[in-house]
Amino acid sequence: MASSSSIRMIDIAVNFTDSMFRGMYNGKQYHVADIATVLSRAWSAGVDRIIVTGGSLEESKEALAIAETDARLFCTVGVHPTRCKEFDDSGDPEKHFEALLSLAKEGVEKGKVVAIGECGLDYDRLHFCPPEIQKKYFEKQFELAYATKLPMFLHMRAAAEDFCNILEQNKHRFCSGVAHSFTGSAQDRDRLLSFSDLYIGVNGCSLKTSQNLDVVKGIPLERMMIETDSPYCEIKNSHAGVNFVKSSWPSKKKEKYDPDCIVKGRNEPCLVRQVLEVVAGCKGIADVDQLSKTLYHNTCRVFFPQDLDSAADALLAGGQSAS
Repeated sequence: MASSSSIRMIDIAVNFTDSMFRGMYNGKQYHVADIATVLSRAWSAGVDRIIVTGGSLEESKEALAIAETDARLFCTVGVHPTRCKEFDDSGDPEKHFEALLSLAKEGVEKGKVVAIGECGLDYDRLHFCPPEIQKKYFEKQFELAYATKLPMFLHMRAAAEDFCNILEQNKHRFCSGVAHSFTGSAQDRDRLLSFSDLYIGVNGCSLKTSQNLDVVKGIPLERMMIETDSPYCEIKNSHAGVNFVKSSWPSKKKEKYDPDCIVKGRNEPCLVRQVLEVVAGCKGIADVDQLSKTLYHNTCRVFFPQDLDSAADALLAGGQSAS
């Protein structure tokens, strides 16, 4: 399904380094690598930029290489909280940090790296990395943001108190950022919103339950961004948010792969349109086009400030947004 021409979206979180986009699922090959096909669907749906997520040093290198294949692709450089042991496992944490900094600077020079991350805290998955190591290297990555003057692409799971305390202690070291894939409580939301330069990213995981939708209703539009976090976090038929979804694409199981169809169970960037529709629905916003302009402007403000004038012009042309 193609969108109306006036819809413009930026998907701020796509994990194109994941093996599913190479046709591999749980170590087994089901179909050919198909990022080009997935991108074609995204561009047709009204997506005009995508930020590819880096979650480790090696993954960040791969994300940058992917971003260099298309003018509309950009990426982050950083280490995900569940992978922060890689600093110590490298044998020389400072050298590992310097490699991240060098990569980030290289990507900035190429006009491709737009944020430091994905970094933060994840207390839902402590079996991957204990909290003390997560906190140590979350704090360390603020040095990357300070050195590069880049915004931060942040991850917070079941760790709001420690996360916000670290943000507070380091707020002088970064300019702005987004807490992506938000699934927290109203209290968590309000704590994040207390940081004036912090935005909240929502995706299918943010829209699962009626309680989630109530929390999302309370995020001011001028502080929100949308994303898929694909290939994860799709909007499923069992989710409360599905009642507001209007757009759809044909899908087939990976065993019956068809390039003209979405792979069932694998989220992809074109479906950010559905996130937009659920946000509009749960907030009671009829003008989805104008909503897309507002969210687009927010995203440019943080990640693409050089394009802010044109985004603002588009916003003003559509009149004032609902909140």
